[in-house]
Amino acid sequence: RLGLERADTAEKALDVIVDLLEKYGQGGNCMESHMAFTYHNSFLIADRMEAWVLETSGKYWAAEKVEGGVRNISNQLSITTKINKEHPELREYARSNGWWDGEKEFDFAATYSYVNTARMTTSRGRYCEGYKLLNKHKGSITSEIMMEILRDKESGINMEGGFMTTGSMVSVLPQQPNLPCIHFFTGTPDPAR
Repeated sequence: RLGLERADTAEKALDVIVDLLEKYGQGGNCMESHMAFTYHNSFLIADRMEAWVLETSGKYWAAEKVEGGVRNISNQLSITTKINKEHPELREYARSNGWWDGEKEFDFAATYSYVNTARMTTSRGRYCEGYKLLNKHKGSITSEIMMEILRDKESGINMEGGFMTTGSMVSVLPQQPNLPCIHFFTGTPDPAR
């Protein structure tokens, strides 16, 4: 929200977010229940002309400019070796912790991800299923198709159970500045409704 308030481009919004991350960090419980559950955040940031994926791990982060095709995020790191912007100490921190030897190609997701946890395995399925659904419609995605994808329960995109999807958003951002941007938000706790 602060990126939207303080920036007029996607890249400037990315800069606002990483500056705030550096100053304040991140954290807090992701649920209203008493169960402690936290994770680090990922963002899809877009304007009429460009889009970015920003993924974080503590105060460290990597950003990938989306050059075409389809791109999604889903509760796991997905930026690998295509990094267009990064925290200035990202690689040195990884090297100092023994996560990266400094010689092989740097892969953000492989270096900063937790491995072999049930949560990441579940997320990976959700991420992969979302990517498949987007690719199925690549080149012809409409607002209605995007809404159907976000309603999909079988893929896990619209989650049920202990962790529930509580809202979805679809935005249409025409490149022509004379056309209005249109944003659709779910008005119920379940995007399928």
